Amino acid sequence: MSQRPPISPRSPRAALEPEQVPPPPKRSARARNPLVIAGNAIITVLLIAMIGAGAVYVYGRQALETAGPLREEKIVNIPARAGKGDIAELLLKEGVIDANRWVFIGSVFALKASSELKPGEYLFQKNASLRDVIGTIVEGKVVQHSVTIPEGLTSEQIVARLSDNDIFAGAIREMPREGTLLPETYKFPRGTTRDQVIQRMQQAQKRVLAEIWERRSADVPVKTPEQLVTLASIVEKETGRADERSRVASVFVNRLQKKMKLQSDPTIIYGLVGGKGTLGRPIKRSEIQQPSPFNTYVVDGLPPGPIANPGRASLEATANPARTRDLFFVADGTGGHTFSETYDAHSKNVAKLRAIEKAAANDTVEPPDETAAPAAAAPPADGTTASTPAGAKPAPQKRAKQVAPARQGAAQSTTTPPVLQR
Repeated sequence: MSQRPPISPRSPRAALEPEQVPPPPKRSARARNPLVIAGNAIITVLLIAMIGAGAVYVYGRQALETAGPLREEKIVNIPARAGKGDIAELLLKEGVIDANRWVFIGSVFALKASSELKPGEYLFQKNASLRDVIGTIVEGKVVQHSVTIPEGLTSEQIVARLSDNDIFAGAIREMPREGTLLPETYKFPRGTTRDQVIQRMQQAQKRVLAEIWERRSADVPVKTPEQLVTLASIVEKETGRADERSRVASVFVNRLQKKMKLQSDPTIIYGLVGGKGTLGRPIKRSEIQQPSPFNTYVVDGLPPGPIANPGRASLEATANPARTRDLFFVADGTGGHTFSETYDAHSKNVAKLRAIEKAAANDTVEPPDETAAPAAAAPPADGTTASTPAGAKPAPQKRAKQVAPARQGAAQSTTTPPVLQR
């Protein structure tokens, strides 16, 4: 009897199981190559880096363009030698930016501005973005401060003003010569040295003087630009009214042509106090004839130099004065002056002024304000003139018109030119 082979599979479950598991496929020699493995790793890293860079770009763009936290304009002073981190901390402290310092530093690198950040005082606009903030600092458009130097100040007074102004730096090494500075409104960034300010004012004066000298009238009896400045400084101190400058200049020009003394009160004051500019009291009669190189009641012609720094308007009025025959003028009691050709007419004008001064002194409608400066009054009995010192500003009066000039710094010409001439 023949033996039958065993039944295979023995059960349904066995039928489902493979008799032998096939071995895993072998990797090709190319896939096992180290270069391929390294390349795959590099591609993976690059993909991750690209995704990260994209995320950083989106975040950085948003940080650069998003409106900043400032609710109104603000000025911030970035000191010299401040690094990127220092600037970031300062801007954070001042509320100009709200991102952390590393975002600011990263933005500076991204905008290729690492070496372009400049110190200075900057005005940042409301809601300025980080890009705007960095751009403002890179452009270096620092805040310009307006500084006004009034006409008629002496060089010493101008230097004092500059020394008291805290936007400037350094000390003035040498007092500028009288009349070499042009009174004007200038703009300077914070930190400008005071010597630089003086140099700019001197350069402006030279430029303006050269222009005016070229256009001067041939009738003006001055031989040099410096003499023009000297005469203009007297005109400047005698009146602050624009409509009077050329006529006041004509009085002095006419007197020079007739070889008459100028007899200007401001020259007396300058001879007494020099560059300080103000006397602080009325001129005494004894001082009118007191010898001084600047006292034009004593010296003939022009004084040896300017008594102040005249402005452009006074220089132009002096270079091209009005054509008149006037030889005298006196305050008219309203801030201006009355002009005359003869001494008799001038004496009558002086008498009118004295009457106005007396009325002002006798006005008792309201008790005087003890805190105010004394108003213009009648001639004192103690031997002084009625002239108000240059720089003094009389207090307003009730019902009485002021006799003082229209501006501070001008001398009141109640006796000039000349009341005392015979």
